[in-house]
Amino acid sequence: MGAENLSGRTIASYRLLERIGEGGTATVYRAEHAERGTCAVKILRERMRADKIAVKRFLREADYGARVCHENVVTTYDFGEEDGLFYLALEWAEGEPLADYAERAGSLEPSLVAHIMAQLAGAIAVAHEAGIVHRDLKPENIMFDPKARVAKLLDFGIARDQQEDPSERLTRSGFFVGSLNYVAPEALSGALVGESADTYSLATIAYYLLTTEHPYGGRSPREIFQQLLTQPPQPIRETTVGSRLSPAIAATIMRSLSREPAERHPSIRAFADDLQQAAAAGPGALSVSQAPAAGSSGSGFLGSIKSLFGRKREE
Repeated sequence: MGAENLSGRTIASYRLLERIGEGGTATVYRAEHAERGTCAVKILRERMRADKIAVKRFLREADYGARVCHENVVTTYDFGEEDGLFYLALEWAEGEPLADYAERAGSLEPSLVAHIMAQLAGAIAVAHEAGIVHRDLKPENIMFDPKARVAKLLDFGIARDQQEDPSERLTRSGFFVGSLNYVAPEALSGALVGESADTYSLATIAYYLLTTEHPYGGRSPREIFQQLLTQPPQPIRETTVGSRLSPAIAATIMRSLSREPAERHPSIRAFADDLQQAAAAGPGALSVSQAPAAGSSGSGFLGSIKSLFGRKREE
């Protein structure tokens, strides 16, 4: 049986023009609206419509997206059900998935990465202020327009409301959610994670954009899982191209890749701010907080490097 194709049909004033993508739970269409012009419309897949949990999760994603209003979040226009079809109408974001751009472009310049991180951090900070933890930040969930240098977050599929009653969880306890290459270690137990898990995930995205590598280099999901549970991440300056990064940039990235949430930046905005400052400071600069204090045992540039990276190896 072929995949359902609703092209040509009108749902809630959105005329579905063509099918442009399909995921595990929804099909995405390019659509036209009389007032809004070109839009993206997600339709819950046919086989999921009788699954009450799938329907609830789909509508919850729409609700969370509608609650997060920010220029770097794809706008949620409408969502609901019509004629047995569950739909989510979204702003049409120009560009391409950040994952596709990064794969084509290779390692990106620190100034561009810092610019992208600042946009995304601003968007996620608004979600955090609304009590929402995203839990699945990754390049595939971000649209990027290279010409405008604009990034937009487009998926709240497994986000959660921190004020939600734990009994209302849609993910079974003991099962983690997220993508292994970008998920925080504390999420692996299936426990409810906090805002610092999003900070960790954003740091892994920055790490990948800067180096085209991931903090954990396992060759299989099982190996990555074990590394996340038992090992510190690979220092970014030990990657193939990471040696060209400044100590300040490396220290900023590695701080928010700490295995302990309390050791990361205090907020996702703090991480992005530090990264912007480090990128602007130049290739050899150290921030005041990173430079050794007068009279400390580590003196000069070499001492600073040892203090920055020796600590990570000891954790």
